[in-house]
Amino acid sequence: MSSSTETMGRCPVAHGAEAPAGHHGYEPFQLKDPFPAYAELRAEQPVMFDERTGLYVVSRYEDIKAVFEDWETFSSENAQAPVRERGAAAKKIMEDGGFTAYSGLSARRPPEHTRIRAVVQKAFTPRRYKALEPAIRQNVIELTEGMLAQPDHQGDVFRDIAYDVPTITILALIGADTSQVDTFKRWSDSRAAMTWGDLSDEEQIPHAHNLVEYWQECLRLVRVAHEDGGDNLTADLVHAQAEGADISDHEIASVVYSLLFAGHETTTTLIANSLRVLLAHPEQWRQLVDDPARIPTAIDEVLRYSGSIVAWRRKALKTADVAGVQIPEGAELLLLMGSANRDAAKFDDGEAFDISRPNAREHLSFGFGIHYCLGNMLAKLQARIVLEEVTRLAPTLTLRDPEQITFRENISFRVPEAVPVSWEAA
Repeated sequence: MSSSTETMGRCPVAHGAEAPAGHHGYEPFQLKDPFPAYAELRAEQPVMFDERTGLYVVSRYEDIKAVFEDWETFSSENAQAPVRERGAAAKKIMEDGGFTAYSGLSARRPPEHTRIRAVVQKAFTPRRYKALEPAIRQNVIELTEGMLAQPDHQGDVFRDIAYDVPTITILALIGADTSQVDTFKRWSDSRAAMTWGDLSDEEQIPHAHNLVEYWQECLRLVRVAHEDGGDNLTADLVHAQAEGADISDHEIASVVYSLLFAGHETTTTLIANSLRVLLAHPEQWRQLVDDPARIPTAIDEVLRYSGSIVAWRRKALKTADVAGVQIPEGAELLLLMGSANRDAAKFDDGEAFDISRPNAREHLSFGFGIHYCLGNMLAKLQARIVLEEVTRLAPTLTLRDPEQITFRENISFRVPEAVPVSWEAA
């Protein structure tokens, strides 16, 4: 059975509206517990047009995998487009601020995507991961010990551990200032809200200012790499360009813009969800405490059961058929990976969390096909280190008030606001 933290009931739809009849309980911007609605969609209407968002919602594993794989029919060009159109005030702020950021890779199509990914992949190497591992582990130990020093034996693993670890890692990888975690988190929150949220024109204004600052910092990092070099991924890309690689400064800045978001936001969520879900299943948490070798498989099961990204978009470049439903040319689709990952046609007893599941790695949380997440190994590395150290240093960790855990409102990223915990005194 799924844990109470996953089935504690849904909040009302944003702005107080209820899901219309015939939508099987699906509420696009509410992610506290979307899984019962996902199950209804898979059973009753695996391809549903949602007039609230203008998206064809696809919920079964094989259908979603097929759409990801057919990039010639289903373009990724809308993956980073705002779900809700930007208002006039936000547009002016961004235009006046010189905001011209574009997707690093996820919204680009071949041959452009193929060209840029080939350059980036050469810089995004296991050598860099290995070089970062000691610093990641030391950071995790210090943060965990800092949390455990709280005299009331209570903490929040989201804020105390998951918040900093991936941000510091990606800032070091990119060559940014690792002391500015809160600034980059503020910019990332604005990017998520402006792209995948449901903000009013007025609510968009402060986020528009943040995006201008964010983009100007990405441009600055590329300039610094040209002027000073450095041992970081941005400098690697600039060096590759100097040696003849076909990538422009604007494209490098766009890659940095993407990595400074995707490189920590979803990993923060993966770490938080790993701890949240495992602690909600104490018998499985204990298995990892007793046998840390099981941690990598457990991480894949967390990614399947409670992934950081539960939905992603595509655009039909021609009329196409998905599960017997005709998708018109130009129509946009929302692929519910969070639903696909629990599809019983693919995963036996898919609503259950089981760290021994033999095919957990076949989840779609990193996508599929040419846009498969380039940073998946780095995300798993950090989650593994966190679980290794937290199970060692805090084996008695217990989830506190799980029914009070809330999730941010947006259409794609299932992010807990906090993961409160307690532990036994040493």
